Amino acid sequence: MSDKLRILITGFGLFPGAPYNPTQPLVARLLRLRRPALGDVELSGHIFPVTYKAVDRELPELLAAKRPQALLSFGLASRTPYVRVETRARNAVTTLWPDADHTRVRKGSIAGGADAMMFGPHTARLLRAADSTGVDARASRDAGSYLCNYLSWRAIEATCSDNGLRLAAFVHVPPLARDGTQQRKGPAQRVTLEELVDAGEAILLEMVRLARRATREEA
Repeated sequence: MSDKLRILITGFGLFPGAPYNPTQPLVARLLRLRRPALGDVELSGHIFPVTYKAVDRELPELLAAKRPQALLSFGLASRTPYVRVETRARNAVTTLWPDADHTRVRKGSIAGGADAMMFGPHTARLLRAADSTGVDARASRDAGSYLCNYLSWRAIEATCSDNGLRLAAFVHVPPLARDGTQQRKGPAQRVTLEELVDAGEAILLEMVRLARRATREEA
């Protein structure tokens, strides 16, 4: 295993109602970044199918194979025109909408116990990083009840286990047309793919700093 700091970046594929998911090109662009601050960082990426079984199977496999110290995940918020940095995951899963495999869950909660789990205070730093690029970015306490919230819950769980993962974060992005412009029209600021990449880069670089600090503190 490499001695470099390891960061795993994930997005999601297509799902009912979303024939284009901007997290796919966003993750691809972030993985191609070449910056001095990333010189000692090993970036890896993954696109999850939008199914509960895929998250439950592939996330543990990725953590075991890649051994990342930080996990940065992106998802599509189809009704939100701005970037959302999620601060927590709710112990909730929809029983109304099936996933991309047409699987509909029968239970409205993910696990027993707490109603929600927090990502941690580092989300405020990530929000400031995104905001510094000029994109409309806001903190969110509600990641929904679909796959984005489900992955958020599983990611926070993973930071509590003995697998080397120290930090996790989830960022919702708005829907874009295939030309990179925002699909929805209205008074809100339009967000392009290039602006999302800028915001994603700022968030990634802040995650690198935070993960590096966490690694030093544990040494």
